[in-house]
Amino acid sequence: MTGAQDADLLIAGAGLSAGLIALAVRAARPDCRVLLVDAAPAPTGSHTWSFHLPDLPPAWLARLSPGLRARWDGQEVRFSDHARRLRAGYAALDDAGLARLVADSGAEVIRAAPVAQADAAGLVLADGRRLSAPCVIDARGARPSRHLVTGFQKFVGLEIETEAPHGVARPVIMDATVPQEDGYRFVYLLPFSPTRLLIEDTRYSDGAALDDAALADAIAAYARARGWAGREVRRERGVLPIALAHDAAGFWDEAAGGAVPVGLRAGLFHPVTGYSLPVAARVADAVAAASPLTTAAAMAAVRRLALTKAREDRFLRLLNRMLFRGCPPERRHRILSRFYRLPEGLIERFYAGRLTTLDRLRIVTGKPPIPIRDALPCLPEAPLFKESP
Repeated sequence: MTGAQDADLLIAGAGLSAGLIALAVRAARPDCRVLLVDAAPAPTGSHTWSFHLPDLPPAWLARLSPGLRARWDGQEVRFSDHARRLRAGYAALDDAGLARLVADSGAEVIRAAPVAQADAAGLVLADGRRLSAPCVIDARGARPSRHLVTGFQKFVGLEIETEAPHGVARPVIMDATVPQEDGYRFVYLLPFSPTRLLIEDTRYSDGAALDDAALADAIAAYARARGWAGREVRRERGVLPIALAHDAAGFWDEAAGGAVPVGLRAGLFHPVTGYSLPVAARVADAVAAASPLTTAAAMAAVRRLALTKAREDRFLRLLNRMLFRGCPPERRHRILSRFYRLPEGLIERFYAGRLTTLDRLRIVTGKPPIPIRDALPCLPEAPLFKESP
């Protein structure tokens, strides 16, 4: 595509945030020409985005339902001292399902086209081509920022086809009965069919280094211990940020005048869990409502949402600092075990990012999750920015 204007909305990237923006804009403005530009030649099959059903409004559940890979009634957590079944429904969207939804919406995608540069008026591709549009979004994924200090959620997941039914009835979002290694460790299970199971080994760690082979071996050992034999059909991996401190105002001041950053690139994710789909849906709605649909209007809308979210998330970042900085790695699982004994409504509001004042008090009162002497140094965010890039 060439010319003075190649689309009404131009998006660098075709992942989750980009896809949801395309869906929302096309639904709100059917005549809008939406173009996504991505480096990958095709959906990779290596991404699964899960979410708790109460996290999304009905309109988004309806919009995503045709593309969902699976949807379950309920979920479970397991710790060495207790286990619990939770009532909240759960769902999973993979990149193939997202690609189908984007295609069905009428948005266009250019594949195998790495973006070298994004600005407020367009994109420059690695081959030198320039694409232009009145509104430009940058959704190319996480990058280091001096305005965001993080720990890391690292994982490797193997999807296996088992020789016999595996017996997992619903998602196990945390099985922390496993040996604790490299921080807080748990195994995550998604049963896609009676014989198809995603087994993911996850670590909440101080460092970003990920030993794929070691985690794959740990998954194989976990499967053997439960009598699951079968063949690997798919693999995924990730290193996601867990926010410890965030200077959102500083970030958005630096972003002014450029393309609109979204998703992990803009620190728009749940600070504790790393879940990004519910926040991506809110951002997509903000872009779709921008009027006129220009880079400046979209930037203002996303910035407002991001600054509000950053204020709302201050308590969640404090919890992360208590987990990563106030608690030895081998004891982090105790904090999570205690949390999952709290009232179910509180747990649901925690995942949705809608904690009340009483919820916050309930989390930190009673027997403290960590000793007070260890918690006090975790209170301020500002000192952590001395560590940022």
